[in-house]
Amino acid sequence: MATVLKLPIVDLSSPDRLSSAASIRQACIEYGFFYLVNHGVKEELLARVFEESRKFFSLPLEEKMKLARKEHRGYTPLYAETLDPSLNSKGDSKESYYIGPLEDSSHQKNLNQWPPEDMMPSWKSTMESYHREVESVGRKLLSLIALSLNLENDFFEEIGALNKPSSFLRLLHYPGEVMISKEEIYGASAHSDYGMVTLLATDGVPGLQVCRDKDKHQRFWEDVPHISGAFIVNIGDMMERWTNCLFRSTLHRVMPAGQERFSMAFFLDPNEDCVVECLKSCCSDSLPPRFPPIRSGEYLKERLRLTYGV
Repeated sequence: MATVLKLPIVDLSSPDRLSSAASIRQACIEYGFFYLVNHGVKEELLARVFEESRKFFSLPLEEKMKLARKEHRGYTPLYAETLDPSLNSKGDSKESYYIGPLEDSSHQKNLNQWPPEDMMPSWKSTMESYHREVESVGRKLLSLIALSLNLENDFFEEIGALNKPSSFLRLLHYPGEVMISKEEIYGASAHSDYGMVTLLATDGVPGLQVCRDKDKHQRFWEDVPHISGAFIVNIGDMMERWTNCLFRSTLHRVMPAGQERFSMAFFLDPNEDCVVECLKSCCSDSLPPRFPPIRSGEYLKERLRLTYGV
């Protein structure tokens, strides 16, 4: 049995921003994960998103496959993705749906896919509302993260990271029953997120675990319990790279819980032209940059290619 991890809780509505930033810094150095409460996304909207997600994933497979993933938008069926091929050749026991940036641009226009309105009349408007709300939360959070790194609170805006950011909502469904296999089946096998920051909403069903020391041969996993109304926030590989490994991008996985599980992961990543290079507050003569500068879009494209083969 995994032990239960007691993560720090950050109040986004607190007027003491420096104290919140200090809590984030400690959480990101020690865990790479924390809870975010009083974020402003209403429980009623969260409930609607879960309900619409449940409706979609309950559709027949042939209907869902009409919206199969293209340009990293749309539906991915069960066992089609393996986040850790070294552990599991069968594929992860989850299905998902990606919704990318809502704003049109020369390269993003009309790429999102939506179920037919006559089949799911409230789906698009609900998902768009949630996407906008959580992106707004993410922007506020990033100002605190900037403060936690001894930067100006508008640092990420000033460097253009939040000028049409690469923001993706991923709806996830883990079935209660999984295929019989000689290999251990994972809802999501061990991985770290690729980008800047992830905000996760869960339905209360357990399964999420983290491993704080990804370099150890013998991995020790800890359960992340659900807190009603809170987002579970984690740092991605790009932010770890930006901070010269000061902030940790922590390995995590989802184990089957014996019952259906729904969650929504929101990945807030920079504008694809944003250059990710070691922050001045995270390097020195004795601690030089570990990674060369790279454009955000190039970095994420390569990470997605390795996952999906495209």
